[in-house]
This record gives sequence, C-alpha cells and structure tokens, in this order.
Amino acid sequence: MTNSLTLLGTKGGPAIRPGGPNPTSMLLTLGGRRMVVDCGLGVARGLVEAGMSLKDLDLIFITHLHSDHVLELGPLIHTAWTTGLANKVTVFGPPGIKRLWEGFVASMSYDIETRVADEGRPDLSALVELIEYGPGLVLDADGLRVDSLRVDHPPVTDCFALRIKAEGRCVVFSSDTAYFPPLADFASGADILVHEAMLPEGVDSIIRRTGNGARLREHLLASHTLAADAGRIATQADVRCLVLNHLIPADDPDFTEDHWRSALAPTWSGELVIGKDGLSIVLD
Repeated sequence: MTNSLTLLGTKGGPAIRPGGPNPTSMLLTLGGRRMVVDCGLGVARGLVEAGMSLKDLDLIFITHLHSDHVLELGPLIHTAWTTGLANKVTVFGPPGIKRLWEGFVASMSYDIETRVADEGRPDLSALVELIEYGPGLVLDADGLRVDSLRVDHPPVTDCFALRIKAEGRCVVFSSDTAYFPPLADFASGADILVHEAMLPEGVDSIIRRTGNGARLREHLLASHTLAADAGRIATQADVRCLVLNHLIPADDPDFTEDHWRSALAPTWSGELVIGKDGLSIVLD
C-alpha cells in the first residue's frame, strides 16, 4: 500500500457547476491505513475513481460541520455498506457529528431496514463508531498519531486543522480558516501542508455568480485565507510541499494555475501543487 495523498474534491464552498470540481474531500493512505478527510459531495465517486474499493472504508476524519465538508458522510458509508462493507468504520468529527449521523440513519430507516431483511445485510449502525474530538490528541494507536488544532473559521467554533503522522511521514490539513499564524507551529516540518486558499481578485466573481453580495463578501474575507498568506504559513512551518486546496474560486475559467502561482510567488518558494480533483501525490 503506497503512502499517498489523493485530492478527491478541491472546490471551496458547497455549490457545484457544470464541468467544475467537487467540494472538499481527500484520501490519505499512510501507515497501512486509508483515511478519508472530509466528505463533500462526490466523495464516494472520487474514492472509486481513485481505485479504492468502498468495502475497504476504514477511518474518516471530519474537520467541521459545514455542508461542503460533511454532506456526503452518510451517503458514503451507506454506499459502502451496499457495496459489501463488513468491517467497522470509525468516524472522528467535531461535536455534533453523532447527531448528524443519527439523523441520516433515521432518514434512511426504511431503506436500511428493508435491505437488512431482504438482502441479509448487517446492521449498519453496528458497523460505525462515532468519536467526537476537540483540540489536542485525536488518535494514537498502531503507529498512527493524529492531533488537532482549533483554527479561526467564524462563525464555526469547532473547526480543526489535523496533523496526521505515521512511518516517519507527516501530512497537515489546515481545514477552513482565516489566516492563522499558530498553524505554522502546528505544521512545522510536515512533508505536506494542505492549505485552503483564496484569490482576492476572485471574490467579486464568486459574488456575481452566487448572490448575497455584502454578506458573502464579509464571510469570505473573515473566514478564509488569501493565497499569499497560505504561503506565509508554509514558509514559517518549513514544510516540504504546499498543496493548495478548497480553492476560492475553483471553477472560474478566468483564473488559471498561473494566477495561483503568481499569488504565492512573494511568500513561498518551495514545491507547490495547485489542487485538482483526482490528483495524487506519492509520499514515499
């Protein structure tokens, strides 16, 4: 099992448009474990197209409860179950993740009960363990360590960056956050920092297409990180590779990879990957 990071969905925000990328989800294969980080729309299809059997679903980490990070959590697990999932899936998420899962199971009770009785499937709820976490140590078992840091993503309080380490490799996920200098210490020395990023000149484009102008602008500027500031974090953390993800905007043809690289040039001179759905990075 090759240690790798695969970006399944790279778009910031919940809207999807023809030909555009999917909202946030990633697959980290590290230390013999497959870990899904966030479950935006398209995660199940993205995993299958990345070559993973959904029967192998193992660990899921949810960084916060915004819909573009959690909307397909229930459907992913349910689809894995109908594919033949037989092992336990452990979901780590912020406070509220248990309620979200219980609500999904309740909404699908007819289908679940019918498939158990008609198709002989195991009890879905018995296959899923939900663990709510806060800042600090999340998991330390079998050579895999996961730590979390509360970041700045108003109005969401329980939003966490994750540092995942195994076999001498380390990958850090910023989650959604405004420019947050403490993240540099948290990510110090990581092989890969996956950081959200926003182009300031792209904000007006998003507002024109989405509406709710003044309020949306206020949210974007208060809750997300400009690309240049993501570079500052990566430089201060001395990471090996910076991966830009949760791109704002991600589906506007007027903004190309050159725009992102130009925005990062003053603050980051190391290896840079601009996220695209399906892109895989080998860690070994």
